[in-house]
Amino acid sequence: MSKHYANAVWNGNLAQGQGKYELKTSGLTGQYKFPSRFEDDKSQSSPEELIGAACASCFSMALAHELHQAGFNPESIQTEATVTLDKVEGGFGITEIALATRGQVPKLDAGKFQEFANGAKENCPVSQALKATNITLASAKLV
Repeated sequence: MSKHYANAVWNGNLAQGQGKYELKTSGLTGQYKFPSRFEDDKSQSSPEELIGAACASCFSMALAHELHQAGFNPESIQTEATVTLDKVEGGFGITEIALATRGQVPKLDAGKFQEFANGAKENCPVSQALKATNITLASAKLV
């Protein structure tokens, strides 16, 4: 079993407060605040951005694994996640995570790459954990 640790602190009320997170293993730290989450202030991070990074990372690893298991040697998989936080009944919710991936995979055609990408989207551990959220594969392209 593998365990991973992160912590976060929030100081103040929701609208004027601010927070800080730390990823224990790497020591990566960041800050977040109300405007960076609910408004268009992109000067700091947000929980949704962290979820996007987790989803894109896990998906890329799962796709590389599926390709390798099928006899292909992926040179690179680059994935972008767009996480949508929107008003929902009772407040706010993450309504969608759209993944866009590009891969360098010799000897693989676009149709098969799409199949492998769909499988990775369904089966990566982070996607599994986020089943309550609509995760889409916006695009899967070979480069």
